[in-house]
Amino acid sequence: MMKEHLLERLRSLDAASRIGQLKKESDAPVLAEWGSSGVRFASTGRLETVYYNALGKLLDCIVPTGGPMPILHEGGIYLGCWMESTGTINAELLSRFIPSVSESTYRAFAMHQREDGLMPYKITAGGPVFRQIQMVTPLARCVWNHAALHGQDGDFLPMMYAAMSGHDQWLAEHRDTRGTGAVEAFCTFDTGHDLSPRFWHVPDTPHLGNPAKVYPDSPILPFVAPDLTANVYCQRTYLGKIAEVLGGSGAEWREKAERSLQSLFAQCFDEEDYFFYDRDRQGRFVRVQSDVLLRVMACEVGDRSFFDTMLERYLLNTRKFFAKYPFTSMAMDDPRFDPFSSYNSWGGPTNFLSLIRAPHAFEYHGRQVELTWVMYPILAAIANMERFGQCLSPWTGEEGFTESYSPAILCVLDYVERLCGIMPTPEGELWFSGLVPYDFDHGEEIANHTAYSRTVDGITFELVNLPEESEILKDGKSMVRFPAGVRIITDRKGVLKGVLGLSARTVEGTLSYRGMELPFTVKGNELLAFDDGVMRKKHDIGLIFPTY
Repeated sequence: MMKEHLLERLRSLDAASRIGQLKKESDAPVLAEWGSSGVRFASTGRLETVYYNALGKLLDCIVPTGGPMPILHEGGIYLGCWMESTGTINAELLSRFIPSVSESTYRAFAMHQREDGLMPYKITAGGPVFRQIQMVTPLARCVWNHAALHGQDGDFLPMMYAAMSGHDQWLAEHRDTRGTGAVEAFCTFDTGHDLSPRFWHVPDTPHLGNPAKVYPDSPILPFVAPDLTANVYCQRTYLGKIAEVLGGSGAEWREKAERSLQSLFAQCFDEEDYFFYDRDRQGRFVRVQSDVLLRVMACEVGDRSFFDTMLERYLLNTRKFFAKYPFTSMAMDDPRFDPFSSYNSWGGPTNFLSLIRAPHAFEYHGRQVELTWVMYPILAAIANMERFGQCLSPWTGEEGFTESYSPAILCVLDYVERLCGIMPTPEGELWFSGLVPYDFDHGEEIANHTAYSRTVDGITFELVNLPEESEILKDGKSMVRFPAGVRIITDRKGVLKGVLGLSARTVEGTLSYRGMELPFTVKGNELLAFDDGVMRKKHDIGLIFPTY
């Protein structure tokens, strides 16, 4: 039977043999740590081969830099570790697989902090670099999630809290020259938006290479920047949480976060367009609709109703950002949109950094089904990847500029785990997702049958997904059987907590658990809580459908 075949294949998989000869001394302990996670992936179709090719290239991106401990590098032509990506969202995803490298990456930014509080925007073999700020994903959220997953003992949280507090103070002193309470962009590279029309006629770097100086002869700079302001809002929110864990008060950070949020809406939100724009030196909106929106949403700005409106009007709109292979870095109906993906561009193509930042925005508001509509086409594109480039053509899914790019590599690992794997969460849950990639492109099989394993607190869990049914095994014994199209939620010991609808269709069937046969019906995004042997509806938020 297919299930037994997949399990046998899964259990016999050896990552080291799939990768082949290691290239450097630090690879062996890193690969051993991957092995201790118990993560394996097996499938029919092409995806399994791509998955282990990605893992091999991930090792190329983990390099000792400025010390004996390896840290994560951006990869490709980007020789070093960038705060915008490698030091935040990339490391946040890597934390589920190789946590020691994530932690050493975070620590590197704190260790290289300047005396005035500024943290480097990148770290290379030549040392830290401070030319610009280049922030997107909030570091404090990544640090918080890492500590929640792996424990809060030791000096990690105190060290990072002190460093991030100092960086916040530097931004307040040097990046609010207009006194708005928001955060200003002095150049293109402050947000990593290379070649975006958002920054046409703006220098790539700050004045004289000084992150505290803006080009004085610019008619439009500085920009009050929505993504930078949202970053600081979210950063301050999580700094408040960390402060409380460390025995202090988070009240001051929450007050600061609220002021940042108020400034974001006062300065950057256009009620008519329902979009966030930069505000230029003349007080005008820079009306370029870019992935700034997705960045702001990933910083936990607004409630579910607000996010739903953004989905309808923009993120799931095929005229705006919901391309065949979403999300574009510019709105497609903007005449400045350029889908060309053969160079480093945020002027149109789908960037893997956007793809790995997106899940938090969707999951924060319970939009799990809508997220699968993004993952399905991207996994179809991933199944054809060989180089692991920075971006994709939004029309064809063909991989574009550079190679061995860690955001692309981590997108493979992350999307497989979210769609059809076993994912641990900072809240202490395990997500067993009963879906398989869909054959969107020419009907060519990607992975119609999958198996996934992960070791959690010494317990080995396995998940087998077939087109119609899924099964979870705990230490080799059947734990749960359930119909495809739902996510099983448990605690870290495998105790059932609930069932989430992951499909646009209503799923009806029976869940087998601990000798009980539990009939259930669940709609997309509906959550059923399991309590005292009974399934009860916890919430049902419905679906937000694509628009045109």
